[in-house]
Amino acid sequence: MTTTTIRAGFIPLLDAAILIVAKARGFAEEEGIDLVLARESSWSNIRDRVSLGHFDVAHMLAPMPIAASLGLTPFGGPVITPMAFGIGGNAVTVSNALWHGMKLAGADNSGDPMRMLGALRHVVEARKATGETRLTFGVVHPFSSHNYELRYWLAAGGIDPTRDVALTIVPPPFMADALAGGHIDGYCVGEPWNSAAVVAGVGAIVTTTSAIWRSSPEKVLGMRRDWAEANGDAVSALLRALYRASQWCDSPRHTEELVQILSRSSYLDVASSTLRGGLTGHLVLGDGLARNVPDFRHFSRHAATFPWISHGLWMFSQMVRWGQAELTPQAIETVRQSVRPDLYRKALGPLGVALPNASAKIEGTLTMETPVATANGRLFLGPDGFFDGKIFDPDLIEDYVASFAIRGGGKAGD
Repeated sequence: MTTTTIRAGFIPLLDAAILIVAKARGFAEEEGIDLVLARESSWSNIRDRVSLGHFDVAHMLAPMPIAASLGLTPFGGPVITPMAFGIGGNAVTVSNALWHGMKLAGADNSGDPMRMLGALRHVVEARKATGETRLTFGVVHPFSSHNYELRYWLAAGGIDPTRDVALTIVPPPFMADALAGGHIDGYCVGEPWNSAAVVAGVGAIVTTTSAIWRSSPEKVLGMRRDWAEANGDAVSALLRALYRASQWCDSPRHTEELVQILSRSSYLDVASSTLRGGLTGHLVLGDGLARNVPDFRHFSRHAATFPWISHGLWMFSQMVRWGQAELTPQAIETVRQSVRPDLYRKALGPLGVALPNASAKIEGTLTMETPVATANGRLFLGPDGFFDGKIFDPDLIEDYVASFAIRGGGKAGD
C-alpha cells in the first residue's frame, strides 16, 4: 500500500479528538495515511497555515472555511468542509464576581439558558444604570460558532452584544487565565477550557451551547479546495479513517483511554480530571454541583460528522446578521459550494454507512430523537431545537435575519 503524508493542524480542544485518535489509534495508518499532527495555539494561525499550504488539512471552526471562501479573511481562497468533527461541546463561563451578581438575580445550577440569561440581563442593566463599565466577554475568533452562539443567546434576552457588552478575541487555551487576571468577565469556548476555570477556582459554567442550540455544529475538517481536487483518493481515505475514529470516540467503553490519549503533552497537555467532564457531559455548573448535560457532545451519533449545508447557511445567516457579510445569491452559492457532503458520501457510501438522503434541513424543528430517510441502515437525528423556539429555513435566509429585533450595529430600525 502506498503511504500518503497529510499534514494537519489542530487546537488543543476536546473536539480535536477525532483527528488525534485517527493518528494515535492507527486508523489513519490503516488507510495508508501518515498523519502528521501539529498543535497550534490560535485559530488565526490555523487559518493562515492552511491558506499558505503549511497544513494540508486542519481542525477548523465551522464558519472559518465559509469566511475564507467568501474572501473575508487574509490569504483568502476557496476552503471546503467535507466532514464535521462532532456536534455540541461548548459552554459559557463567567468570573466568580459575575456569577455572584447573577446568583443574586436568580441564577442557579440548572444551566437553563433562559434563566441564566435573565440573571445576566439584570446585572447588565444594573451596571448600565450606575454608569459602570460594560462587561467583557471573550470569544475565540470573529468567524466562530462561539461568537455567533454567544451573540444569539445574549440578543435573545435583549442584551445587545454590540452595545450592552464588549466582545474580544482570546485563544482557547488562554481563556481561563484571562478570566483569572480580570481581563474578561466571561467567555464562550469549547472544553476543556470551561472546566479549566472551574478547576482553578476562577469561574463558573452558567450554560452550554448544547442548551442554546441542541445538536449545534462545532468544529470541522477544513482543507483548500485545490488540494482536495488534486488529492481525491487521499481525501476519501482520510474521511474513512476519521469516521472510524469518531465511532471509537463516541463509545463509552473507550472514554478512559480517550482521556489518557488527549491528556498527553503532545496533544492537549491537560490533566485527565479536567478533560473527563467534557467528554461525558457530566459537568460542574454554577456553585460547583455536577450534573449530566443532555446531548452535551456527540462525536458520531446523530450524524455528528455529516457536513450539513444548512449548518453552513445558518453560520452565514449570522455573518449577515452581524454585518460581516452581504446577503447575495452569489454569496449563498459560495457557502453551498464550501460545504461538501458529496465528498463525505463518496468516501463513506461504499462502506454501507447510513447517510441522510438530504444535504440540508430546516433547523430547530426536532423535539426528540427522530429517524430520517437513508440509503443504508438506520439513522436518527435531533433533538435540534433553539432555546428561544425559532426555526431556521435555509431557503429563507433574508426573512430569518430580518426576524431578529437586534442585529448589525444595534436594534433593528436604529
